[in-house]
Amino acid sequence: MTSPVPATTRTVDLPGGLTVTIEERGTSSGGRGFLLLHGGAGPQTMAGLASALTEHAYTVVPTHPGFQGTHRPEWFDSAADLAVAYLDLIDLLGLSEVMVIGSSFGGWVASEMALRDTRARIGSLTLLNAVGIHAVRKENAVADVRTLAPTEIAELSFAGPAFRPDFSSFSDEQRAQGAANQRTLAVYGGEEFSYDPKLRGRLHRVGVPVLVVWGEQDGIASTVYGRGYAKSFPNGHFVPVPAAGHFPHIEQLGLTLGAIGDFARTVVNAPAAA
Repeated sequence: MTSPVPATTRTVDLPGGLTVTIEERGTSSGGRGFLLLHGGAGPQTMAGLASALTEHAYTVVPTHPGFQGTHRPEWFDSAADLAVAYLDLIDLLGLSEVMVIGSSFGGWVASEMALRDTRARIGSLTLLNAVGIHAVRKENAVADVRTLAPTEIAELSFAGPAFRPDFSSFSDEQRAQGAANQRTLAVYGGEEFSYDPKLRGRLHRVGVPVLVVWGEQDGIASTVYGRGYAKSFPNGHFVPVPAAGHFPHIEQLGLTLGAIGDFARTVVNAPAAA
């Protein structure tokens, strides 16, 4: 068994006076890599996936400014702001043909990045139970976690009880950090919180292939919503993951990696037709 590649953490200065904390695994020689974008539960939710993907290429996991006690400038307050910042980041890192992998809110940011990638740095997207688009039918709308207690969110998020956090064991500091992360998420989400009413109508302009991986037992965002997300892209591909909720890359890491690998082999890197 291959030993896990150790992660290193550093702070990167981006244009406009913004700083972003990133966690890196592997080396970026050759320019190819994975950019992993977390949702409201924080960057630690991407650690296992990043470690596994490092066997194939360099991985970088940024912490959205304002999460985990990092600084968020007052003017920096939307998914679009994050998208531009992360495009600046992959420019600075010298990456190309990047697969951007976004979980939940991170999938929204990934979609916004693809719409703004004027330098063609992004080679593909993978969205993991992503939010960001408006549901056509009210019954398929994303659950508003702002109205739920942490235990309720956990029950909706994970199919397996063993994966649900034991909040009774949390320290006061951990509780405060979780609450601060949710306040930051609310800023980025804006008035509608879990979506941009205009995003779905813009996704036809995304030219890169997109994989939408979906935990079938997600109580936050339904499979119907996920299939609609995939259909919004000209080259969208939908893969359901059984026995998983909002975090398929945590509950079913092997199946998620398999879906990404198949997508990379048969779609992203498929030989051109003769």
